[in-house]
Formats: sequence, C-alpha cells, structure tokens
Amino acid sequence: MTSPTPKLFPRFAADRVTTALKDTPVVMVNGPRQCGKTTLVREFASRNRSYITLDDDTVLESVRNDPRGFVRGLDMAIVDEVQRTPELLRAIKKSVDADRRPGRFLLTGSANVLALPQVSESLAGRMEIITLLPLGRSEILGKPPTFLENALAGKIAKPFEIIIGDDLVGTVLVGGYPEMLRRKDQKRRRAWARDYIKAIVERDVRDIADLDKLARMPRLLQVLAHHSGQLTNFSQLGGHIGLDDKTTRKYIAILEQLFLVHRVEPWFRNQLKRLVKTPKLHFIDSGLLAVTVGATEERVAKDRSIFGALLETFLFSEIMKQAFWLDETCTLHYYRDKDQDEVSIVVESESGAIVGLEIKAGATVNAGDFRGLRKLSEASGHNFKLGLVLYDSEDTVPFGDNLFAAPISCVWG
Repeated sequence: MTSPTPKLFPRFAADRVTTALKDTPVVMVNGPRQCGKTTLVREFASRNRSYITLDDDTVLESVRNDPRGFVRGLDMAIVDEVQRTPELLRAIKKSVDADRRPGRFLLTGSANVLALPQVSESLAGRMEIITLLPLGRSEILGKPPTFLENALAGKIAKPFEIIIGDDLVGTVLVGGYPEMLRRKDQKRRRAWARDYIKAIVERDVRDIADLDKLARMPRLLQVLAHHSGQLTNFSQLGGHIGLDDKTTRKYIAILEQLFLVHRVEPWFRNQLKRLVKTPKLHFIDSGLLAVTVGATEERVAKDRSIFGALLETFLFSEIMKQAFWLDETCTLHYYRDKDQDEVSIVVESESGAIVGLEIKAGATVNAGDFRGLRKLSEASGHNFKLGLVLYDSEDTVPFGDNLFAAPISCVWG
C-alpha cells in the first residue's frame, strides 16, 4: 500500500520566479531549509532544464574539485543548495559574463550567500534573489492575501477565515514549515523541529563559517528564543553562555544568514530624538520558536502570558512574507521611545506610506493600547495610513482617525 501524496501548497513566489527567468541570467530562490524551495524549483525542471543538488556528496566533491569545468557542462540548469560551495558562484559569473541569455541558472540557497564575504560581489547585477520563507497562512488557505496592500492604502482587509481562541494558539504553535503542518501530533512536530535545528547547527553552520565555539550555538539559540521580540543587548545575551559582545554578534549574524532569526531595526525620523535605536530579533518561524522555548498547547492553556511573544513572532513572519510578495518594496521596523510607548511592527513602503501594527494576545482592547500608534501617527504625519491593534476577536472597532482594533485573522484577508 502506497502512502498518500503530501499536499502541495501554492507558493506565491512562483510567479516572481517565472517572471525573473524571462529577463535575468541567474535567479536564486533563497530561504531556510525545508521551507519548500526544492519543491518550487522542481516545477521548472524539464527536458531542457536539468536538476542538480549539492546535497549529493559526490556531486559536491566534483564541484569543489573543478567548479569552472562543472559549470562549463551546464546550460539551463537548476542547482540546489549552492551555499555548500560558494566558489561555484564565481564560475557561474564567468559563464554568464560570456553568455547573458536569461534564465540560464535557477539556484536555491539555504543561507544568505550574498552576506558571505567571498561571494558578496560575484553575481551583482546578474542575479535576482527571491526569498522563500515557510508557508504563510494565505498559502495554506490557497488565497493570495490583500492585507498589506490594503493597509498601505488605509484599508482593512476582510478575513478569509476567522481563527480565535484555542484554534489561534494551535495555528501559531505549528508555524509554517510544511513538515510541521503534515504532522498532526504535536509530539511528532516537536521531534521534527528539534532534529531540524540540530541538523542546521551541525552541518549548515559549518558550510558558511569556521567557528571555534560551535558547541555553544544551540545554547545561544535557546537564549535568543527566550528573548524573541525583545530589545537586543548583545553583551547580555552572550554573557548567559560565556561569549563576549563581538563573538555574540558574529554568531547571531550566522543564525540570520541561515534564516533562523531576523534582525529588526527601529523606525525613526531625524527629528525624533527620543527613540530607542537598539534592534530587536525575531525568530523567522513561530513553530520553531515554540519548540525551542518548550511552549505547548497545554502550557499556554495554563499560562497565557507565554503566548504573547509567540503570537508577535507569528504575525511578524506573516507580514514579512506578504512584504516579499508585494511589487512595491517595503521595510519592517518597530517603534519604541524612551517613554516605553511602542508599536510591534511598523511597515514603511518605498513611497513613504506608514502602517503601524500593535499585537495583543487578549480578546479586549482599550484606548491605552493605542498610545504607541498615536505617537507613530503624529511622527509620520500625512504618511501615516493605518494603525491597527490586532487582537483575538472577530470584531473591528474604530478608535480614532485611521486607528482600529481589528481581528488577527484579517492579516490573511
């Protein structure tokens, strides 16, 4: 008896890949391992486009021995996991400089290879990078979202589905990795997540960095998990495990390159003198965060206070994915001043439009929850389009000009 075919979710980045292959010599799909990159690029494999993976040790050895010779025999090829041998990118650059036909190479990488010093300039101007993260809620539902596009126009999207209460908790704890979604038993999900993190630390970190204190990386990840969404004091974080400030920054940068965490800079305008300028760090996926901090449905039911950081990570990731899908470039920040008034997520478009999102795990909202959003509105002036307190409810309630309490579920509307 054969096993059922796992459900394949539509990836909204696929159209961007198709478009890029028509006018760009090299297209890279970049993102964390096991987020669906290989499944996506294999859709572009055909008789005219071969598929090669550098996770095959024999192929990897061949490439490392003679990258230029290896590339010489390729045309219209898919190469998976190129971060395992960055020297291949220099060989691809030489090939592309001689033949600039669009769509020649479709690559995937499980590390931000352009952050690696040895390849940072190899394909500048020759390659388009498309970021693929774990599945967004909209992809799971199979319905392209309009939330961010609407918000930047000052409108609130209507949700495709309402998720509240225990269902919301379950959604956040699962996160967006396809393998986590396929496992209905939370013990099995936790087992997969622990093995996933172990594999990344033991193999992928070695591929991109030579660390003399590699054994401390899992402990650092634990410390970061317990500080997800908080202001980042590198000296304090490293001090928990005996690392100095410089080493801690280096190790965190590696975790960023591997798409486990994401640094968020504060939003500010020059005239704002009282803003905190310390970055925050978010885990990319709330499911991995939940496993790392030991959060389960049973623990959240007993102590709801642990859910807030998980929910903020989940929604930050959802907004980040939608920002990648938009045609207009957006940047994500947070707002916090020295009075401790803050906004969890600030979205700024390249045209200057500002959207503020404050996140609340509870089912009630009061005027005080809008203090940070009102300050952001004042600071942004006419650029401020919308301020939302996203909360665990079905109702949208106005709280002033362009300020609303809105259901969390409208984010995938």
